[in-house]
Amino acid sequence: MIETATDGGVRVVTLDRPDRRNALTPAALDALEAAVAGADVPVVFLRGAGSAFCAGADLDAVAALDGRDAAAAFARRGQEVASTIADADAVVVAGIDGPARGGGVELALACDVRVATPEATFAETGATIGLFGAWGGTARLPAVVGLGEAMDLALSGRVLDADEALRTGLVSRIVDDPRAVAAEIAANDPEALRVIKNRLRDDAERGVQERREAEAFADLHADFER
Repeated sequence: MIETATDGGVRVVTLDRPDRRNALTPAALDALEAAVAGADVPVVFLRGAGSAFCAGADLDAVAALDGRDAAAAFARRGQEVASTIADADAVVVAGIDGPARGGGVELALACDVRVATPEATFAETGATIGLFGAWGGTARLPAVVGLGEAMDLALSGRVLDADEALRTGLVSRIVDDPRAVAAEIAANDPEALRVIKNRLRDDAERGVQERREAEAFADLHADFER
C-alpha cells in the first residue's frame, strides 16, 4: 500500500492503492509512518498513485471499528501519523494531483509544503456522512486557512478546485510537476532546511522563539563558508 524510492536527496513515498483512491487502512497508516520516520534524506515527497492523492480513511475499516474505544484509538493513530509527518527531520512536500478528501486533506495539512496540479481538488467531506476529520484536521485546518475558511469547508463539505485552494492558502503553488518542487527544495543545504523547518514550526512564546532563532543561526554560522 505504501511504496518508497529514493532519488538523490528526495525520498518519494507513494500511497499505492489506486483502485480505492489510495484510502488508508490501519496497516497503511503504520507503513506511511515508517516510511516518513525512516527517511535519511533532507526531503520527503508524498504523492498518490493513479488519479487521486488520497481519499482519506478507508470507510470499510471505519465501519469495522468495534465501539467507542476502537474509534478513539483509530483517530489517535491517524493523529500520531500526521504528527510524525509534521515533526520529521526531513522537509515533507505533498504533491496533490487529483482528489484529496477527508484524511487525505489532513495528511497534506501535516506536510511542510503543499503543491497542487491543476487537476487537484480538496474537500473535508466528513459532515456529509455523519463524521469529521479527526487526524488533527480540526487544529491544522484553521491554522492554515483561517477559522472562517475552515468552518466553511468543514461544515459544508464543498469541493475546492486548485485555484481556490491556492487562494485560501491550502496550497502554496499550482504546478504541472509537484515532484520538481521537492527537487528544488532538496537542492538547498540540508542542515539549513532542517533548522528552518524547526524554527518555522516553533509555537513557543515569541521571546523564546527569538532566542532559539538566534542560537540556531549561530550554530549554522559556525560552519558557514563564504
